[in-house]
Amino acid sequence: MSNTTNSDDISVSSDFSNASLSHLKKNKYVYNEEPILEGSKTLDSQHTNTNFDPEANIREDLTRALQPRHINMISIAGIIGTGLYLSTSKSLHQGGPASLFMNYTILGGVVYLTMLCLGEMSTYMPISGSFCSYARKFGSESFACALMWNYWFNDAVSVASDLTALQLVLDYWKSSDNHFPYWAASLLFWFFVLLLNVISVKLYGEAEYWLALLKVIAIIIFFILGIVVNVGHNPQHEYIGFKYWTHGDAPFVDGFKGFASLFVSASFAYGGTESITLTNGEAFNPVRNTPKVIKTVFWRILVFYVFSTFFIAMCIPYDYPGLATKSVMTSPFTLVFQMAGAKGAGSFMNAVIMTSVISACNHALFAGSRILYNMGLDGYLPAKFVSRTNRHKAPYVAVIITWAVGGLCFGASFVGAGTLWTWLQNIVGVSNQIAWWCIAITSIRFRKGLEKQGKTHELRFKNWTYPYGPYFLVVFVTFIILIQGWSAFDPWNVSNFFSVYLELFVFPVIYLIWWVWKRDWFVKYEDMDFETDKYVETTEIIELNEHLDNLKGWKKTKQVMSDYFI
Repeated sequence: MSNTTNSDDISVSSDFSNASLSHLKKNKYVYNEEPILEGSKTLDSQHTNTNFDPEANIREDLTRALQPRHINMISIAGIIGTGLYLSTSKSLHQGGPASLFMNYTILGGVVYLTMLCLGEMSTYMPISGSFCSYARKFGSESFACALMWNYWFNDAVSVASDLTALQLVLDYWKSSDNHFPYWAASLLFWFFVLLLNVISVKLYGEAEYWLALLKVIAIIIFFILGIVVNVGHNPQHEYIGFKYWTHGDAPFVDGFKGFASLFVSASFAYGGTESITLTNGEAFNPVRNTPKVIKTVFWRILVFYVFSTFFIAMCIPYDYPGLATKSVMTSPFTLVFQMAGAKGAGSFMNAVIMTSVISACNHALFAGSRILYNMGLDGYLPAKFVSRTNRHKAPYVAVIITWAVGGLCFGASFVGAGTLWTWLQNIVGVSNQIAWWCIAITSIRFRKGLEKQGKTHELRFKNWTYPYGPYFLVVFVTFIILIQGWSAFDPWNVSNFFSVYLELFVFPVIYLIWWVWKRDWFVKYEDMDFETDKYVETTEIIELNEHLDNLKGWKKTKQVMSDYFI
């Protein structure tokens, strides 16, 4: 394909990789039978000079096999899992309907501001290390070291928490005649997610696409059934409305203490939203597609989280039997399906939840392995071992290590699935908050560095809330981290205290250990490196994007459908 190719001659495909697998060569992709730049290598013989290679300065050696439909669907529903489906039940019991709805709405705003910060940086430098690598480039080695270990541990524990939650989901079908060992189910799916991640990133992308699509369909059905249940099709055969908002101690159960205690569980539910940018290192045409993903975050938060908690708060009372039980976490989604139909309807939703747990586990393993891979590239671990890739450019060593640590979920057989899952949920929730806090600080320094070096005009996507958004994040996230463990003090509970505040000890300790060894300081704005890992579009990519931007009518509709669904 030469530079003289007319953009009108470029036909639009529903999926770059579906055009013809026979055309693929190493890192080469096709766009409707025509070779197109893959992202890590140029295909034009005239572009052998590194000046034309969009990733000549990028250290990673990964394949950009994730297509727009993969990225968009993963961003829409890929990280929806145990947090939303399971932890909302306990949150409703602890804080009441108003606390649940308001808490998820407030945290949704926090996540949206975080993603704007992250979208700005990840469009400029679309790498799989994402915010962890940015923390090193625009912060310091010690800062990045603490964040990387924190977030990798977050993802490894998420693998464990998801597989532990799987046992809670399977509890729904428990009976006197059913003695299936739940640890065996965790073991089977543990190996299954390894298979999806260790071979090729395309296999991971395809699995996440279909699992996320199932979640989208199930939640839409949940909204419909939630309305049906509320208007009278329920066991009591009566109109519910907002009756449960004034039931008992509702709408705010246990006052501000109950409200504050929900921040950690809501953070667990929203966790992973920021990790969608970890796919940028393996995404086709990231400069065009990353801003699209970021722009969908607001609607995803509104529809899938805020609307879900609204319907849960309307249809289920906070004192519904089983919501606070540690042995079996009753999902509000399953309860609504049961109310609207028979046991079979509840079983259907529970099966969807089970696939969602697997999906969340799959994404956690992907995210954790990419962080570990970049820890090798950044010198925190031996790169020759940790950052090794297979012939499909998948970082298989990092995947296996993260997967093995996630095997801690089998400790649930001895601790008790409900008790362990609560601990894991709190640890991951606080870890997510620390990540958001670090992203905000990194974003502030990123923009100040660009301004100092006169490169702000190079931004392809700007955070419209800067500087107020990032500064608000730093202050507000600090506030919720400190107050969310209030319930552990009154009355005093050692277990709850450590489950909520353990990460606050781990993060600074790792920072200090690396700082004592390296004695490094935050990089000066004028010394920040904005060239290494920067993605530069080639002529082919520019022409392709211009062509896609100029599509009209049915062709534009067809392309939008292909980007998101087909």
